[in-house]
Amino acid sequence: MTETSQIIQLPSSESAISLAGIKDENLKFLSRHTGANLVLRGQELLVYGEEKLVERALQIVRSLKPYWQEAKTISQPDLITAFQALDTGRTEEYQDLQQNVLARTRRGELIRAKTFRQRQYIKAIQTHDITFCIGPAGTGKTFLAAVLAVQALLNNQCDRLILTRPAVEAGEKLGFLPGDLQQKVNPFLRPLYDALYEFIDPEKIPDLIERGKIEVAPLAYMRGRTLSNAFVIVDEAQNTTPAQLKMVLTRLGFGSRMVVTGDITQIDLPSHQDSGLVVASRILRSVEGIAFCQFTQADVVRHPLVQRIVEAYEKYEK
Repeated sequence: MTETSQIIQLPSSESAISLAGIKDENLKFLSRHTGANLVLRGQELLVYGEEKLVERALQIVRSLKPYWQEAKTISQPDLITAFQALDTGRTEEYQDLQQNVLARTRRGELIRAKTFRQRQYIKAIQTHDITFCIGPAGTGKTFLAAVLAVQALLNNQCDRLILTRPAVEAGEKLGFLPGDLQQKVNPFLRPLYDALYEFIDPEKIPDLIERGKIEVAPLAYMRGRTLSNAFVIVDEAQNTTPAQLKMVLTRLGFGSRMVVTGDITQIDLPSHQDSGLVVASRILRSVEGIAFCQFTQADVVRHPLVQRIVEAYEKYEK
C-alpha cells in the first residue's frame, strides 16, 4: 500500500469555502466516498492517503473546478453527479452539464441542471409535447418546469402559462378554507408562485394574471377547454384521479406543451382511489410524443437533510 499526499492551491478564500461546503460537509462527503483524507488549510487543500484513493479524490475535486474556481455553491447532488461522471466515463457530458446555463434568476443566480436526470428532464421538456416527471420532494420537478415555462413566456414561444394542480391536500378540501376562490386556491398553488417569483417581479404577476398571460387555477377549471399556444404545468399529479388526469391531458391544443409532475409516494387520495399519475404511467409510456422521467433521492437538490429523509423513508417502505 503506497501512501501519498497532494496539495491543490485554491485561488481564493471564497473558492475554499465553496469547495469545503457548510461545516466542511463537502470535504467529509468526499472523504467518505473516496477513502482519502481531505484537509483544508487556508487556501490549500491537502489530500492524503493511499495513492489510488488520493488520485480518485483529486479527479473529483478537479472535475468540480468550474464551480469552486468561481466560488459557486457546490451541493451534494453536484458531488454525486461528479462521481457518476467519473465512474461511467461521462466526463465530457458532465462538463457540458456544468456549462449549460438554463436561466438566471432576478437575483442573478444561475440555474442549471445539477444531475444527469435533471438534464434528461430538461431535454425531454424541450423536445416533447407532454412530459411526465415522477420523483420525491426536492428534486426540482416543478421548479425546472416553471423555469422553462417562464423562459418560453418571456421569449414569446407561447401565449400563456397555465399552472394547475388538484385541490387535494392531506384530506382537506377547499371548502374548509376561508375567503373567495382565489384565496382558497392560493395555498395549494404556493409552490408554483414561488417558482414564478424567482424570475418575474412579484408586482408584475397580478397584471400578467389579469391579462391572461399567467393562469393559476385548480385542475377542475380545465374541464371543457382547449389549451392552445400554452405552456401547461400540472403539479402534484399523484393526487389526480385517472379521470381527472385523462381530462387535463386531452385539453392539449396546437402549439402547446404540458409537463405533469408528481410524487407517487405522497398520494393523499382515499385508499380505495387509484392515482391518475400511477395509471397514466402504465398506459402512456409507449405513446409517441410523450416522455417519462424518473427522479430518485440522488436528485434531491434541497437541504442535505431532505435527501437523508427521503432515503430513510425509501428504506422503511421497502
